[in-house]
Amino acid sequence: MTSENGASIVLNRLGQKAIVVDGSTQVELARRGYADKPCDRYNLTSAVVVEKIHADFIDAGATLIQTNTLNANRFALESSLLSARVQEINRKGVWIARSAAKGRAFVAGVIGPTGRLLHPLGALNTSDAIEAFSEQAHALVAAGCDVLLLKSFIHLQELKLAIQAALRATSTIPIIALKSFPEDGSILSGSFPTIVANELAAHEVQAVGSNGTVGPQRMIGIIESMRSCGLPLVAIPDIGIPTLIDGIAIYNAEADYVAEAAVRLVEHGASIIGAEGGASVEHIKAIAKAVANITVGSAPIKISSKKEPDELSANKEPLSMFQQALNSGFVSTVELDVPRGLDMSSVIAGAEYLKQHGVTAVNISDGARARLRMSPIAISKIVQDKTGMQCITHLACRDRNMVGLQSEVLGAHELGVRNILAVTGDPTHIGDFPGATSVYDVDSIGLIRALGNMNNGADLMNNPLGQSTTFCISCAANPAADDIEREIDRLAMKAEQGAHVAFSQPVFDEELLERFLERIQHIPIKFLLGIIPLRTIRHAEFLHYEVPGMNIPVWVREKLAVAGSTEHATELGIEIAVDFLKRVRNKVNGVYLMPPFKKYQIAVKILEHISEPEKTHGSN
Repeated sequence: MTSENGASIVLNRLGQKAIVVDGSTQVELARRGYADKPCDRYNLTSAVVVEKIHADFIDAGATLIQTNTLNANRFALESSLLSARVQEINRKGVWIARSAAKGRAFVAGVIGPTGRLLHPLGALNTSDAIEAFSEQAHALVAAGCDVLLLKSFIHLQELKLAIQAALRATSTIPIIALKSFPEDGSILSGSFPTIVANELAAHEVQAVGSNGTVGPQRMIGIIESMRSCGLPLVAIPDIGIPTLIDGIAIYNAEADYVAEAAVRLVEHGASIIGAEGGASVEHIKAIAKAVANITVGSAPIKISSKKEPDELSANKEPLSMFQQALNSGFVSTVELDVPRGLDMSSVIAGAEYLKQHGVTAVNISDGARARLRMSPIAISKIVQDKTGMQCITHLACRDRNMVGLQSEVLGAHELGVRNILAVTGDPTHIGDFPGATSVYDVDSIGLIRALGNMNNGADLMNNPLGQSTTFCISCAANPAADDIEREIDRLAMKAEQGAHVAFSQPVFDEELLERFLERIQHIPIKFLLGIIPLRTIRHAEFLHYEVPGMNIPVWVREKLAVAGSTEHATELGIEIAVDFLKRVRNKVNGVYLMPPFKKYQIAVKILEHISEPEKTHGSN
């Protein structure tokens, strides 16, 4: 049977009697003593064993077998030093499967995700991802697979790139696109799988569906929701939730239970049925026997009563008071000095004092310089509850992976902490615990993307939350950056991902600020000017020479050097700040003051010396 003939037969059978797909090659390899990862390596070293597994699945009743190539793209193979053997692993994967099939089954050439995060969450750009998928797809097609099966993709955008690459490799072989859904049951039975199916159906694929991560029961809700897309459906669930024992996943679902669920999946529209995580030859044998005489799609279609996205967005809470103030006029924020330990009385007192003097909000840092401090979300909640002052809560990407970051901000939202300033964070090796691990799953742009998605009712991977958040998203900007082109590009990306306002590093040079504002006038983001009132020449020199990104002009340092006494120098620092702020006030949307050593009266003094806002704040 040629690949072209096999492709035609598969297409003709879709939507009639169910096609049974094989189970987990990885599970069967491990049962036979081959447990190294990725298991794709065994195409090179143990082809006879892989072929025997395929043959056992066919004997059990599988009529579509998957090549052992899920992780056989250059990026996924990199950690095992096999990236240079992509062509060989994929071609052998097809040849091994075809040798086992001997005309009794069709061969699906399997393509899985890269294991990398796409830009802007990670470093992988779309062109490199497409090239990697294309390389794999061409190898599978050239080796003679009957179908291209794109599976285990959690990120919908990455799956779409894989489809694009597959279409480059063939115009005759069916392409099947499967998304994995890690959500809970309430989301899976809603509109999200329908949206996914409709989006995939618009990309010239012949079947869509889901595999892995959820068990048979939850897979039924996914397939039910996907039925309206009009394409044949595929359901390959895990057999259940595993228990990890010594790092090994142990599944307990019995074959009869999985087979009963497979019957329901076929009745609800699955043209291709199988099982994934934990699925042995015994599970596939039970499935094949159970679905042999079941009509695809015989169960009636249920009408979902879940809220649609437009209904959810109508229930959005109002914007934070800080964001409302930002949208209506000039704002002022002051950074509070967060002490070590549990006693936050000085922070509360500072917030109360600043609120009494008309400051719009206070900034709560997140372990700056990797020093151990209380959670900024907890501090913000305490300050807001005790003083009514709005907080700008800094959140660093250093200490939390992408799951933890999203959990933190969801919790913050429920606590009423709505103004988040996303920062990448200083590395741990410079802080109190130099042996601690810096996470950096994402940088500040990735966190901004997560916050922006949440404001649209989705998480970082565009999976629905069921409700939209109302975060005011802030970011950092440095007008004095050494690589100003990179700084402007990153600011544009931050705005594109959802940032509403940029807090600048301290600036002292009016000409430098004006050049920067001119360069970013096309970026739709508000701009708060960072100001540090200098105390002495030593303070100025420390910032200039020892703090990255700080630039104190020569004329400022010369004036402070002449000032002499500390008291006079401090007054001079305030005078310099006031004079500068008066000159540029109508060009920015607000000021972000960073007074030294809890001297919040300095911030108040500066604000008292500048005039009331006139009307506009430029185009930012």
